[in-house]
Amino acid sequence: MFGGDSMEQVVLKREQSARLLYGGVRFFLAGALSATQTAGGYAPFALGCVAASGPGFGGAAALLGSCVGALMFMDFAGALSFCATAVLIFTAAMAFQGMPALEKPVVMPILAAVMVLSVGGIYILQSLSPEEMVLPCAVAAALAGVSAWFLQVLLQRTESGAASDGILFLCAILLLALGELTIGQLSLGRMLLCTLLAYTAFDREPMTAIAAGLGVGLMTDLVLGSESLYTAAYGIGALLAAMRSRRFTAAVAFFCGMLAAALPSQKEAALPLLIEGLAGTILFLLLPAKAFGGKRVQRQQVGENTQISRLKAQLTKAASALRDLYDSMGRELPQPTEENPAVVFDRAAEKVCRECALCQLCWQKEYTMTFNALNDATPFLLERGRAMAKDFPPHFASRCIHLTDFMQAINGELSAYLLRQQYRKQLEETRRSAKGQYAQLSDLLTATAASFGEVPPSGGEDLRVQIGAALKPRNGEIVCGDTIESFRTQEGAWCLLLADGMGSGEEARRESALTCRLLRQFLEADIAPEAALKTLNTAMALRGAETGSFTTVDLCICKGKSGDTTFYKFGAAPSYLKKGGTVRRVTGVSFPVGLRGNPASPDITQVTLEKGGFIVLISDGIADSGRDEWLLNLLAGWEGEDAQTLANLILSESIRREKLQDDCAVQVMYRPEDPVKKV
Repeated sequence: MFGGDSMEQVVLKREQSARLLYGGVRFFLAGALSATQTAGGYAPFALGCVAASGPGFGGAAALLGSCVGALMFMDFAGALSFCATAVLIFTAAMAFQGMPALEKPVVMPILAAVMVLSVGGIYILQSLSPEEMVLPCAVAAALAGVSAWFLQVLLQRTESGAASDGILFLCAILLLALGELTIGQLSLGRMLLCTLLAYTAFDREPMTAIAAGLGVGLMTDLVLGSESLYTAAYGIGALLAAMRSRRFTAAVAFFCGMLAAALPSQKEAALPLLIEGLAGTILFLLLPAKAFGGKRVQRQQVGENTQISRLKAQLTKAASALRDLYDSMGRELPQPTEENPAVVFDRAAEKVCRECALCQLCWQKEYTMTFNALNDATPFLLERGRAMAKDFPPHFASRCIHLTDFMQAINGELSAYLLRQQYRKQLEETRRSAKGQYAQLSDLLTATAASFGEVPPSGGEDLRVQIGAALKPRNGEIVCGDTIESFRTQEGAWCLLLADGMGSGEEARRESALTCRLLRQFLEADIAPEAALKTLNTAMALRGAETGSFTTVDLCICKGKSGDTTFYKFGAAPSYLKKGGTVRRVTGVSFPVGLRGNPASPDITQVTLEKGGFIVLISDGIADSGRDEWLLNLLAGWEGEDAQTLANLILSESIRREKLQDDCAVQVMYRPEDPVKKV
């Protein structure tokens, strides 16, 4: 009996020790992560840890640890907001405890993000400048959700692949927490972070390495407020290191990638970044061989050559697209001209002098004297940023009966003039910086692709289609301002592309053709359509800031034998999906490409192109949502099976109705029925 009681006591003590260890790990982990903060004083990684720990003892320990850490590492106001968010996350987890929904891995990350937005939103609404706090709050919510996703896999699940990703994420954010631990002016945490990235890039698959580099770099930029410096350096370094099979060459490639990203930068953090990267690379080389444990398995030569060749093709096409994008931003743009400061006096005089009794004397009989007086005062105004009575000659100041009102009007117009001047300089600097980044990235991708093997033939599932197209310029024009293209990607997807340039004639054709060519290059480089469209929209918005032009984009991608089809629209006219007598209209509300910069996403609609079905893309010269009843009836009643015949019919009917008041473009895709096999 005594022996049995003793055994039960030992087991009980072990369970208590394990429970304390279980809670202690979460307590200290949440406390340590509260030291890593983003803009606005948020600590999203610690909140993610609280959400990942879930309800019960583990969640309570994480909550307590995060609150203690907040009191240690934050000011009182920030700690109060943080603790309120953490308590809400834990309370919600306890309220949902036992419900099947809580078992879904996506619930706690969403819950963490929502609570961050809820508490942060209260502070934003009470702020004097809420627009400055919206972005930091949204970023913190996203990071809290991402942290909860990775950490819950590590803390609550056992899948080896998912757990290894969780361990990598945890190591990265813990090293970010050590970022303030410095040797001189260099961060020990970021040195070790470079070692971790180099190890990951060498040890894991290329896509995992690139994702790790970009993700860790983005988190570092958000914590330090260094824009995109670390994202570019870590991402390019991981990409180049992942392509090498020997540790020394991988280390050299990793540092060279960081060097390529940091050297063109003018930021003060560039030099410390390179020194930290060099130190981290050396530490990576000093790791014992057994640390790798044979994880990096040499692939079969055939498979390796195929992957490398495909990667070369994608890098080459992406480099070409970026180079063309760079060229387009410097081509045929008018040279910016400085605004004449005299506009300040002209507009001030319109407000004050027009009703003055001495207006005719000052601005007609003695115009030269007035002009010279204002011209002499201009340098003082521009240097000081405001007007004073002593800036004007005595004969002018003594004669002006509304001098005080005139100076107030001048100061108002001068502030607007200086703001416009500052905006133009910032816009030009942004364009110049974007052009340089596109060119540098293009050169880097070209150099990387140059060492790879031959390009493999196109693959993908076979999808039989017919394509028909028709174009017609508006009355009085020789060329059509709309551009249409159809092509098949290396993966076997069929793409229909229709762009409508602003206006008509040669200038509109040039803009729409440029948009189609750049987008086709991105898609053929296997860049995701939405990412390609967002990149193109941002670049064309910078270009459009000078030219004032914009272009609508209508993109349709049909994949595989299943006929899965996706429409992407930026300000485009409706598209139509026809099967038999049934016609579906596909529309969007986004602005055209180049009319609005970030953030801007295309309207996306997913459908299925069945056998015997048609897809019809049109420009607004054919019809729009308010005047397409005739087109719906035509499509519903048409029983043919030839894509080109249908395109010609739509164009001719539109000409009869609309009289070519605008450029017209039609593109039709038909998926034939399977041929009947003879018995």
